[in-house]
Amino acid sequence: MKVVMIGSGNVATVLGGKMVAAGHDMLQVVARSPEPAARLAGEWGCGYTTRWEEIDPAADIYIAAISDRGLEGLGDVLSLPGRLVVHTAGAVALSALLPVSAHCGVLYPLQSLKAAVRPYPEIPLLVDAHRPEDLPVIETFAATLSRQVQRAGDSDRLKLHLGAVLVNNFTNFLYTLADDFCGKEGIDFSLLQPLIRETAGRISHFAPRDMQTGPAVRGDGTTSERHLKLLSNYKDIKELYSLFTIKIEEYYGVKEIPAS
Repeated sequence: MKVVMIGSGNVATVLGGKMVAAGHDMLQVVARSPEPAARLAGEWGCGYTTRWEEIDPAADIYIAAISDRGLEGLGDVLSLPGRLVVHTAGAVALSALLPVSAHCGVLYPLQSLKAAVRPYPEIPLLVDAHRPEDLPVIETFAATLSRQVQRAGDSDRLKLHLGAVLVNNFTNFLYTLADDFCGKEGIDFSLLQPLIRETAGRISHFAPRDMQTGPAVRGDGTTSERHLKLLSNYKDIKELYSLFTIKIEEYYGVKEIPAS
């Protein structure tokens, strides 16, 4: 298909790269800043513009890979009647694109995307369309980019977006805090990386609730108290440690085992 990419950030870069690799014809990059637009256009062998009035009218599909706030106001600056336009957001309703085109839809990548990370990861794609006749077109296009394509309306996408925040954004922040702690305490964070991989790998085969380990689920208050004392100079980590301990104990109905 002939594609116009609206945006030049991480999502635009990764999805656009996969589209070019899949043999689609990238016609143009549309972005606010000329430098990233020119860079992507150079990589993909296409034109670019920073002006809405210069957008190429000949594309089969327009990918709006921009911020949620940008999507909400896109109809104020862009009108593409009769053209298929999709956005890539998990937490923005499909209807945000109706002022742009009645032929609008969603192509949401359920993945953490960073332009600098290569090779690109497997990306599940969730699709939707305002008009029923457009949905098979979006599905067929998505299937050239991913082995995992599913239909998902606004409600399901928002729920999955929330799930993604829990398992990715919050988890990565815990990695960040652990890395900071290890660095300040002079210990090697890389020694924890096999544990990170093992924990993530297990949930491909087992329910996460059945894989919980650690002092909280064992009711080992003695070890938890020793950890909390060690965290006396780490306010944020101490607060999170205490909260997670309480919530794990509540979820599993754990009662602290008295010290012998």
